[in-house]
Amino acid sequence: MTLKGVKIGWALTGSFCNFQFVFPHIENIAKEGADIYPIVSYSVDSFDTRFGKAEEWKNKLREITGKDIISTIVDAEPVGPQLKMDIMIVAPCTGNTIAKLANAITDTPVTMACKAHLRNQRPLVLAIATNDALGANAKNIGLLLNTKNVYFVPFGQDDPIKKPNSMIAHFEKIKLTLEEALKGKQIQPILE
Repeated sequence: MTLKGVKIGWALTGSFCNFQFVFPHIENIAKEGADIYPIVSYSVDSFDTRFGKAEEWKNKLREITGKDIISTIVDAEPVGPQLKMDIMIVAPCTGNTIAKLANAITDTPVTMACKAHLRNQRPLVLAIATNDALGANAKNIGLLLNTKNVYFVPFGQDDPIKKPNSMIAHFEKIKLTLEEALKGKQIQPILE
């Protein structure tokens, strides 16, 4: 299956160390002809980190997608009623965002975009990157695994010895997960 012509909302949250792994997938999917709408959390919009400056990442997103970035709650609300994406992905998706989505907290551009998108009963894909997936956030992941129209990029422990609660999506499976979610299917296995 191709993603050519598919309207994708692509949200990024503050797992900055994973941008280097996620951006190539945004580029490849854009090159395939997908129509990508970039959405960023407040952290991504403003934090300069050791992994790069906010403006540099945002400029790269604009360059890849050819679109303005959705970076406020007000700008994110029309994602559902007006933009009507075919599918939306949050990659990388932090534990903070997972907790907010699981508990219906809509206080960031990303969570508002997800809420607005799910209102249309279309697929939302999450590519987790959280140090507390097997700790405090395990219950939130469990809730989302059982939420209609929410799909996960397969994930697993990234460092079981030094960070035993940490899990990260297998970003190389983003495209396949998107394709399957568009068919209403969760790629399996979820845990790898």
